[in-house]
Amino acid sequence: MKQLEIKSSIGESKIFVGETLANVTKYLPQNRKIAIITDPVIHSLYGEQFPKADVVIEIPRGEANKSLQSLDVVFEQLIAHEFDRTSFILGIGGGIVCDMSGFIATIFMRGIEFGFVSTTLLSQVDASVGGKNGVNFRGYKNMIGTFNLPKFVICELNILKSLPQSELLSGMGEVVKHGAIANEQLFSYIENHVADLQNYSLEVLETFVYESIVIKSNVVSNDVRESGARRIFNFGHTFGHAIEKITKMPHGYAVSVGMVYAAKLSVLKGKMAQKDCDRLITLLQNLGLPTSCEVGPEELLTVMKCDKKRDGDSVHFVYLTGIGSCCVEKVSYVELAKYIGDLC
Repeated sequence: MKQLEIKSSIGESKIFVGETLANVTKYLPQNRKIAIITDPVIHSLYGEQFPKADVVIEIPRGEANKSLQSLDVVFEQLIAHEFDRTSFILGIGGGIVCDMSGFIATIFMRGIEFGFVSTTLLSQVDASVGGKNGVNFRGYKNMIGTFNLPKFVICELNILKSLPQSELLSGMGEVVKHGAIANEQLFSYIENHVADLQNYSLEVLETFVYESIVIKSNVVSNDVRESGARRIFNFGHTFGHAIEKITKMPHGYAVSVGMVYAAKLSVLKGKMAQKDCDRLITLLQNLGLPTSCEVGPEELLTVMKCDKKRDGDSVHFVYLTGIGSCCVEKVSYVELAKYIGDLC
């Protein structure tokens, strides 16, 4: 097991890579009410390993259920079981469970403590780490949310072996992103271990998770509210979130296409060599992730303008300057419109 820690202006969070669900009890507060929030599949497969709790609340799977309306049943259960400000929420599941559990804990009675047992690769390298919590609104990703760190995150690697390849690949979209923006060695490691990923090597998966969290924790500790350096993690997301809304692709798949578009724009703007762009595309294709999609330029631009990271008539756009390095510059939607036809 490997341990990391995020220390920020809004609190501290401990992350345990390789810890197990069976050991989660030792991280929970004593003599306080515990609510577990999970989904039906995780509950049915691993419920016997859940720690003792006052209530277990299931939330439906799927991005369509990551909404304000889905919170009603959770609040009803918390109130019915007389939860108060000393209570604790434990989210056990993937990205949707972690996002919603953190959001619920942050706004229930103006805030109670919470922690996660993260069960998907995507949530381990993205949703469960960094303190972003939220829900979607009418298909727009995480439009309503908060910044608040969980007390702890357990990245349960053994459960990853039960994931279908499509779930694993969705997580790899984010892992590739981390290597592309900040760590060429991680990027090279992914290139050299595609087959091991397909064979669900726990050693390789641990490296993907740990190195991704190292990158994220170092940045988040200094910019938890995404006002500066943390913006680099939006590489591929300006296009990706719009593609996800339009096509209903899984998040990591949409980010994969978004990274390709962002890399191509980086080349067009003279910030990145074509050979590095080709290297990124080749890796994504070798993994089995998409590198293009059939979305019209006008529709894509319209949805991009509704992104929560919009800043007036512009967006802080992440360009690659090479594999393992990037820069963030403010770009207007008018300028993006000039290129978007060629990118699509």
